Amino acid sequence: MNIGKSTIFRQQYENKVPFKIKVSGGIMKRFLSWLVLFPLCSHAQLPACDILIRNGKIIDGTGNHWYYGDVAVSNGKITRTGKNLQFSARQIIDATGLVIAPGFIDVHTHIEGDEAGDPMAQSFIYDGVTTVVAGNCGASNVNIAKYFRFIDSLRLSVNVASLIGHNDVRKTVMGRTIRDATPAEMQQMEQLVEEAMQDGAVGLSTGLIYIPGTYSKTPEIIVLAKAASKYNGVYATHMRDEGDSVAASIREALLIGKEANIPVQISHFKLSGQQNWGRSKETVAMVKAARDEGIDVTIDQYPYTASSTSISTLLPDELLADGQDSIVARLQRPKQKQQAIGYMLARLKKRKLKHFGYAVVASYKPDSTYNGKSIEAINLMKGRKHKAKDEAETVIEIMLNGGAGAVFHGMGEEDVQYIMQYPFNMFASDASIRLFGQGMPHPRGYGTNARVLAKYVRTEKIITLEEAIRRMTSLPAQKFQLQQRGLIKEGMFADIVVFDTEHVQDAATFEKPHAYSQGFRYVIVNGELTVNNGHHTGARNGMTLYGPGKTQSIN
Repeated sequence: MNIGKSTIFRQQYENKVPFKIKVSGGIMKRFLSWLVLFPLCSHAQLPACDILIRNGKIIDGTGNHWYYGDVAVSNGKITRTGKNLQFSARQIIDATGLVIAPGFIDVHTHIEGDEAGDPMAQSFIYDGVTTVVAGNCGASNVNIAKYFRFIDSLRLSVNVASLIGHNDVRKTVMGRTIRDATPAEMQQMEQLVEEAMQDGAVGLSTGLIYIPGTYSKTPEIIVLAKAASKYNGVYATHMRDEGDSVAASIREALLIGKEANIPVQISHFKLSGQQNWGRSKETVAMVKAARDEGIDVTIDQYPYTASSTSISTLLPDELLADGQDSIVARLQRPKQKQQAIGYMLARLKKRKLKHFGYAVVASYKPDSTYNGKSIEAINLMKGRKHKAKDEAETVIEIMLNGGAGAVFHGMGEEDVQYIMQYPFNMFASDASIRLFGQGMPHPRGYGTNARVLAKYVRTEKIITLEEAIRRMTSLPAQKFQLQQRGLIKEGMFADIVVFDTEHVQDAATFEKPHAYSQGFRYVIVNGELTVNNGHHTGARNGMTLYGPGKTQSIN
């Protein structure tokens, strides 16, 4: 067959035009063999995958610039990345005009107790989060193995790793007493930490502003951090103070890291109180200097000027020992009550404020009408004088009735932005799984990542998009040793977000906190499509993620 006839033959075949051509028997046999080996329909030859994401801007999590490409997912893993991938796929996602990034890792959460309330973890998933680290601020399940079995049986939409919390370890052994641990008690606490690490905890956490952690001294924490260090864990700390004594608190955290030979993670790095605004240059410099010295220290941050914790933090530590009954008994004694009022008024004066308007009740079980109102407003609602002393009385009344969760407006935007520019800083919500419509919680539980991408990347241009993604993905995966997570790379678990950079937006506000983030079109968790075109599919494909001690043998 000459070249001209071959061309005519192909054209007539493709256009299904009748034709006649003389060919020898040998040529015809060879042609038929060619049809068998190389069918004209090439689709049958394409390799198969479960999900093929096409034509997106890939930001791979390394901090490198974006590039156009496709991502193929099979059996829960990323199997190929590149341009114009040729796969047959069960699901094809057109990411034209969208960013493809690794799923976000929230290193500071408090999901314990809310898992069964919403196993789909919608407040996290709609904010692009595919992995959470629980057990922060010294609060965790002490029996990590049991907790992980619960997580495995419940099956959330997000992956879960956990720290072992110092406060709960101490409470298990010593209760809420104000004293040093005995040698026997220290041995018991060490054993609990080691067991937790062997069961897969990723490290030890402290909450040194909370009872009973605040009663512990530095040597106690060093001993327990050494127990976690034996299993290559991390030390994550809510420091003793984030206001006037913040520098001393940072020094303590760094000392623990150095003495225990353990990486340090300083949680929700900030400056509390108007009198401390502007000190971020001092505190960030301390972290930089420690890294230069060789201490593996990193930080995390939520992108808001308000914190959220218990209203009890307004009171002196010594009044909070030994449980609610003891707290009530102390506050009912006139002398101790006056001491508490004096303590609160002194702190208010130091903040250069005249009223407790900065403290807003988020959740108060005895009376939900308090939710969303400041202590100042509640005091007026109750018909009391517009004086700080009366507001302090209102705080005591709330504590006598079991306490409340609160939002505290006390940080400066300048500090938030300066801290955000530090490259070894991750973003974290410091939140539970939000139960939609319940209470008046901090909006960070819905919008942390979207707020960074919308306000601080797109509008304020404080950091670049690629840098923000690195802080949300590969940096936390590296710090907490979450293997095969945090990158768009072949062989990694397929935790992926696909979002619109122009329309990604946090919708939750302090006034209306119950609102899911917008702009995350698709979210994939371990290869399962969990958000499809902006809607949760109901998929619950999260996994338990174990720390290095789970498989490590210690001699």
